[in-house]
Amino acid sequence: MRAYLNMKKLLALLALVVLVPVFVRSLNPSLNDEVLGLIVFKADIQDPKGKLASWNEDDDSPCNWVGLKCNPRSSRVTELNLDGFSLSGRVGKGLLQLQFLRKLSLANNNLTGSVSPNIARVDNLRVIDLSENNLSGVIPEDFFRQCGSLRVISLARNKFSGKIPKSLSSCSTLASINFSSNQLSGSFPPGIWSLNGLRSVDLSDNLLEGEIPQGIEGLNNLRAINLQKNRFSGQVPNGIGSCLLLRTIDLSENSFSGSLPGTMQKLTLCSYLNLHRNSFTGEVPQWIGEMKSLETLDLSTNKFSGQLPSSFGNLQSLKFLNFSANGISGSLPDSMVHCTSLQSLDFSQNSMTGNLPAWIFKSDLQEVSLSEKKLGGSITASTPSSTANAGQNLQVLDLSHNSFSGEIASSIGVLSSLKIMNLSRNSLVGPIPVTIGELKFLDNLDLSQNQLNGSIPLEIGGAFSLRELRLEKNNLGGNIPTSIENFSSLTTLILSQNRLTGQIPAAVAKLINLQNVDMSFNNLTGGLPKQLANIPNLVSFNISHNNLQGELPAGGFFNTISPSSVSGNPSLCGSAVNKSCPAVLPKPIVLNPNSSSETIPGSLPSNLSHKRIILSISALIAIGAAAVIVVGVIAITVLNLRVRSSTSRSAAVLTFSAGDDFSRSPTTDNNSGKLVMFSGDPDFSTGAHALLNKDCELGRGGFGAVYRTVLRDGRPVAIKKLTVSSLVKSQEEFEREVKKLGKVRHDNLVTLEGYYWTPSLQLLIYEFVSGGSLYKHLHEGSGGNFLSWNERFNIILGTAKSLAHLHQHNIIHYNIKSSNVLIDSSGEPKVADFGLARLLPMLDRYVLSSKIQSALGYMAPEFACKTVKITEKCDVYGFGVLVLEVVTGKRPVEYMEDDVVVLCDMVRGALEEGRVEECVDGRLQGSFPAEEAIPVMKLGLICTSQVPSNRPDMGEVVNILELIRCPSEDQEELV
Repeated sequence: MRAYLNMKKLLALLALVVLVPVFVRSLNPSLNDEVLGLIVFKADIQDPKGKLASWNEDDDSPCNWVGLKCNPRSSRVTELNLDGFSLSGRVGKGLLQLQFLRKLSLANNNLTGSVSPNIARVDNLRVIDLSENNLSGVIPEDFFRQCGSLRVISLARNKFSGKIPKSLSSCSTLASINFSSNQLSGSFPPGIWSLNGLRSVDLSDNLLEGEIPQGIEGLNNLRAINLQKNRFSGQVPNGIGSCLLLRTIDLSENSFSGSLPGTMQKLTLCSYLNLHRNSFTGEVPQWIGEMKSLETLDLSTNKFSGQLPSSFGNLQSLKFLNFSANGISGSLPDSMVHCTSLQSLDFSQNSMTGNLPAWIFKSDLQEVSLSEKKLGGSITASTPSSTANAGQNLQVLDLSHNSFSGEIASSIGVLSSLKIMNLSRNSLVGPIPVTIGELKFLDNLDLSQNQLNGSIPLEIGGAFSLRELRLEKNNLGGNIPTSIENFSSLTTLILSQNRLTGQIPAAVAKLINLQNVDMSFNNLTGGLPKQLANIPNLVSFNISHNNLQGELPAGGFFNTISPSSVSGNPSLCGSAVNKSCPAVLPKPIVLNPNSSSETIPGSLPSNLSHKRIILSISALIAIGAAAVIVVGVIAITVLNLRVRSSTSRSAAVLTFSAGDDFSRSPTTDNNSGKLVMFSGDPDFSTGAHALLNKDCELGRGGFGAVYRTVLRDGRPVAIKKLTVSSLVKSQEEFEREVKKLGKVRHDNLVTLEGYYWTPSLQLLIYEFVSGGSLYKHLHEGSGGNFLSWNERFNIILGTAKSLAHLHQHNIIHYNIKSSNVLIDSSGEPKVADFGLARLLPMLDRYVLSSKIQSALGYMAPEFACKTVKITEKCDVYGFGVLVLEVVTGKRPVEYMEDDVVVLCDMVRGALEEGRVEECVDGRLQGSFPAEEAIPVMKLGLICTSQVPSNRPDMGEVVNILELIRCPSEDQEELV
């Protein structure tokens, strides 16, 4: 009803603005038509972030509204700037009421529809900026018919199509035109050259074609022209040299041809000239040296030929020079030593010859690429000496695919800033210099396809920033150095086609970022380290044609490794090579007849010790099984007696007050214990009797049973009696870990208030949460008492915040499930049982699988793989399942009569078929916002990705959930 009344009000305002503005003013002189126009404009758009909340239709003036500026004398709106407000919708006619508007900027929004031809007709309008929206359609032909005082027009980065209107030439006051990144077609509008005041024109990234018309010489004020990424052809207009103020020329990625017009030498103020990817021909003109203001010169991917003129030495302001992919011959002129500002030099893919210029390493160059040429000679002769300071700024050195010979100079280590070094495909000989290890910032090292010999130096590990290491097709021998374990960021390791020997070091398994490994065609021996299966992101691992033996690693990538990647190793076994591995049986046990006659566990009677007895495997198994059974029966009997005794004693001490010495002092005596409360009085009113009373039991989980009892002050608490005593750490470590957990406080975490310790009994004391578990609310609710959408969303968000808080404190929950999410009296979620795995002596995933992750469906797939590292991403997986459970109201795994339904698979299938909305809990009966429920389910599916690295962090999950929850006024009605 409210929305209906608002719409009626807006329609009435529209009628007033468009039909009878004069009549309105006569009836109510205080009513400002600019206010009305802006309110009508606002009615045509959506404002999801509430940026225009200050726009109030009851105000007498809009001058205090956000995004507006007014003339202080007349109080008339002169500027409307709503850049980046995330607005959508259409640009309506309400703006026509702003007759004194000088600047209209609606850039970087999501506005759609076409553009009205009337906007440019506002008499005082100087600037129109509608860039970075989704406006479409054809620019109306009469858009520029009456453009008044318009000086700047930008429609860049939209979806406009069709031709540029010819009426553009009637805007004689235009100084800047930007129609870039649209889908405009047709020819270059010749009328543009008649705009004498034009300072910049940008038509880049469109579908314009044909030749550029003559007449540009009349633009005496032109500073910049950008026509890149179109389909222009023909020659550059000869008159371009008359535009003496030109500073930027970008004609790249077109089909221009012919030679460059000689008049361009007059453009002495030009600092940027980009002609990349065209079809220009002829020799590089000598006169380019006259354009002394050039800072960027890119003539790459053309058909220039001949030698580079010595006049390039005059370009002392030049910073970036790119002549790659041309037909340049000869050598780089020595005069370029005077290009003292040069930072980047690229002459790759040419036909240049000669030696590497020595001045390259004596300058302040940062990037040098001279690959795929015909350069020769020795690199050593050109590299700087170890005492020189030159080359300190060089970051990229690419001399690949040439004919360089000789050794790599040891002085290469002085290039301390080097990030990329590519010397591949040359004729280099000798060893890899140990000084490579001094390049601490080196990211990519490629020395492949040379004739290098010797071994890979151990010192190479000093280049710890390496991400790619390529040494294939050389004559390298020796072992793979263990120092490669320093390359923690390494993604690519290619060592194939060398003479490497020895084993593949286990250090390789520490490189968890590895994706591509090739060690094929070497002389490697020994077995493969089993830890290789721990590398999570492997895409390829080629070890073919070596002398490796034994069983392939099991798990991870190696479960699906290609047979061709392991071929040529006759002694390897496993499914990938279609060869079963021989059973590894223990040798028979041989008892030494000369051994001592003392009785030890498992020894034979002394009267038989003089005989040498060999027991078969089957006999050993039978004897062992019998012994285990006997010992087990005895142990259980003894433990039962001890537990009964210790439980009684422990229960008694719980009734002691905090003032007793025994409750303050740590002890390891079985007859006493230690009770610690982190705050408040630790005394219990009902004592430990409650712990043994089934009537007070709240539930049981993987760690133990939980009971309710009451403190002396009447406050209830929940006490967890651990049933994993055999796995619990020592008292000192137990107390240290519990105290850490006690310090972790969050509104959505169940507070750990204290603990009790004896060697045979451990208790954890928690706050009591009265509302029951999320599991009961979802699956055991009765009648109409079920969770609303708003309650479910808050539970999901609160749980996410609690997990993010745990992860910030380096605590992994390990046991996310709906029975461990409790609901307090106000409906807020509180996550329980967090961090209890820290109490175990080691992280045994099989113990966790059976004890902690007992609820089927929540366990991350990496728990099934013994070699994959368990991280916070396991919690993210369990949280993702929980999200789907909360939204759908279904259990993670449900057993039907003849089928088993896995919740993740069901929702993922529904999403692929476009019916994910059907998965929402039917009890909500449509009373949920689809714009929230569907993104939440998609987030749940992302969290349950099979690959841990694809799951988001919990901090990111919280941010996503907060973005999904829209601050709508009608939200409460939906839930």
